[in-house]
Amino acid sequence: MLTCAVAIPLAGLLTLWGLAQDAKKPEVKAPAGGLPTRKVADGKLPGAGKADPGKKGFTAAASPGFDKIQPFLTKHCVKCHETGKDPQAGVALNRFKELPFVQKERKTWEKVLGQLRAHAMPPEDQPKPPSEDVMAFATWIETELERFDCTGPRDPGRVTIRRLNKAEYNNTIRDLLGIKFTPADDFPSDDVGYGFDNIGDVLSLPPVLMEKYLAAADKIAQSTILTGEAAKSSKKRFEAEKIGHTTGGPAGDGFNLFSTGEVFTEYTFPGDGEYTLRAKAYGQQAGPEPCRMAFKIDDKELNTVDVTAVENSPKTYEFKTKVTGGKHKVALAFLNDFYDAKAPNPNARDRNLVIDYLEVVSDRPPELPEHHRRVIFVQPSDKKPKSDAAREIIERFAGKAFRRPATADEVKRLLGLFELTQKNGDPFETGIQLALQGALVSPHFLFRIESDSQPNDPGASHPITDYELATRLSYFLWSSMPDDTLFDLAKQGTLRKNGNLEAQVRRMLKDPKAIALTDNFAGQWLQFRNLKQVAPNRRQFPSFDDALRTAMAKETEQFFAAIVREDRSILDFLDADFTYLNERLAKHYGIEGVKGDEFQRVSLKGDQRGGVLTHASVLTVTSNPTRTSPVKRGKWILEQILGAAPPPPPPNVPELSEDKKAVLTGSLRQRMEQHRANPACASCHARMDPLGFGFENYDAIGSWRQKDGKFDIDPSGTLPSGKTFKGPAELKTVLKERSQEFSRCLAEKMLTYALGRGLEYYDKCAVDQVVSALEKNQHKFSSLVISIVNSDPFQKRRGDGGEP
Repeated sequence: MLTCAVAIPLAGLLTLWGLAQDAKKPEVKAPAGGLPTRKVADGKLPGAGKADPGKKGFTAAASPGFDKIQPFLTKHCVKCHETGKDPQAGVALNRFKELPFVQKERKTWEKVLGQLRAHAMPPEDQPKPPSEDVMAFATWIETELERFDCTGPRDPGRVTIRRLNKAEYNNTIRDLLGIKFTPADDFPSDDVGYGFDNIGDVLSLPPVLMEKYLAAADKIAQSTILTGEAAKSSKKRFEAEKIGHTTGGPAGDGFNLFSTGEVFTEYTFPGDGEYTLRAKAYGQQAGPEPCRMAFKIDDKELNTVDVTAVENSPKTYEFKTKVTGGKHKVALAFLNDFYDAKAPNPNARDRNLVIDYLEVVSDRPPELPEHHRRVIFVQPSDKKPKSDAAREIIERFAGKAFRRPATADEVKRLLGLFELTQKNGDPFETGIQLALQGALVSPHFLFRIESDSQPNDPGASHPITDYELATRLSYFLWSSMPDDTLFDLAKQGTLRKNGNLEAQVRRMLKDPKAIALTDNFAGQWLQFRNLKQVAPNRRQFPSFDDALRTAMAKETEQFFAAIVREDRSILDFLDADFTYLNERLAKHYGIEGVKGDEFQRVSLKGDQRGGVLTHASVLTVTSNPTRTSPVKRGKWILEQILGAAPPPPPPNVPELSEDKKAVLTGSLRQRMEQHRANPACASCHARMDPLGFGFENYDAIGSWRQKDGKFDIDPSGTLPSGKTFKGPAELKTVLKERSQEFSRCLAEKMLTYALGRGLEYYDKCAVDQVVSALEKNQHKFSSLVISIVNSDPFQKRRGDGGEP
């Protein structure tokens, strides 16, 4: 017995299908935060420009060498960021001695740049260098970080072999087989990396999941393909003791109706037609006439028969009738109960009807369900042997399941499973079932595998195949496999030609399956998926219930879907003059005129609502159970809207006191201002808190308020840049002015989601192009998606060679 969740080595599973070469490098789990950095191959980079000898400091134009800016670091930075002295935010700057370190450890320097641009460093309690020196230092870092050529060959990176996550698995089964079955609901939760659950580096394969895959494949095959008699006729038997009854009790192998009554069940007739109702029964005879039994449908007597059979020799009785397709109540009724306690023969005093079973039979083979016909599209015949029909079926199914044409060797392996069942004398359909199961546990189905012509050469960049591009595109926008249109274009090799790619993106965004982008991208980017786990204190927030929780999520889902469907500007996420509400949520917002449970588009007036920042879903997931959290809300805006995540908090910082005595001393804002007096906390809180306090008019479940307890709310603030605002409406205006930062943040998050990997420094050129395209196209959502799809990281890959 396995006693610990040690993951099955990926190579072990892949070897079963001859994929050990693809899996030779073990997967590494990426941390939730922080990106790996790629090594500089030779440690040499182009030199920096010369310092201006006429200046004591330096300017951006001068672009000095590292030796010229090191004194600035030593004087203003190293005091708090020094190796061996518990450096603030884990950043030690004294160890950098030469220019190549800037490229080698880009993430550290990007963090430094973010702090400088946000005016968060040096902190308030430290001597301030001239502002022109600070900005020149920031510009120098930016210049060095950009010191690679976006006009020449680019590194597209590579995506780790990716397992289908739960949502992708369910959607793929739906589109592959056309059955309403979600087997992945029973799978373990997927790990999350870089904010999303479709990241290849963290989608491991624990033993329990492999067991789930095997069980799911069996259930899927059984649900999809009818076998034996079920595939040839419509016949359903109901044991009498296992269905409904109005009186009576078990009797041997049957059910004894010992007084007037019936046994009954519901049955879904597959279609209009003639059916036979059949029953096996006998009577415990008494009185002057035999037992009488009625066949009934929907409580209407259709036929009665005399049951003359006795216990030792029961008989089968049947009746044919026409029935319309659909669900009907089918019953067998005992009509003539009899009892004579004075009868001379004790065995002839009580008349009872004993029923063994009820059977419903169609007199003609039923039309096989669509999901069965989708797989078994040809039947064996005198001219087509079973093996030939099976080969055609397996080849087509495997090609769809593997999302590219199946190889001859793959078809041969699956056909071997079919032939094994034929040697055992099993029906043709049983063999197809087994082959289907084999395909569904293949790594080529469970994983998205992309080929490399030179897998060990990190410099060997190449376009992915049309089939791989179709797969990337469909899992990006639909979280599912390509449809026939994408497959056909991939087969013709024209997906990238004649404007087809952009046309397909626009088609797919309008398809109902694009709701997956809302569920899986937006749900994780905006974090309203987390609403399922939040638990506001019911004493303090008695209006919160599951209906409100559901409505909160629905508003954000429908709002995001409208941005996609109507190809609106992504800036509407920051502020918009409409939303989607039902009566329950409208009442929560204090908006009148919305009736009923159905969601409807509502025009917003005034300045209380507009954009996702004022959605109750976002406001609730960024609050504590008992109160709002300006820190959580501010941090959320920095991370999800501006792409400027703050460093983790220092250790051993005490929590804000929540006792009644503390609450009486002032509003939350006043108490937090006292709490963050610690200089180690002040710099980060100066970035987060004003953003969070700007939305303090919304309580912990998103209702509008003017007071925090008995204290007036002050939603004004000053950002580190010096920008001021007086409330949420003005703060949203300030955020819209930072549209380039928001565009870059959203572009990075969507590119991460689309690729299934964290971004590296060499992805900057692609992100720049996405942001530029947004600015040129009125920030339309389609421009965001199309420019990502057209990017090198999305359309190409390179070899490994130990590089990330």
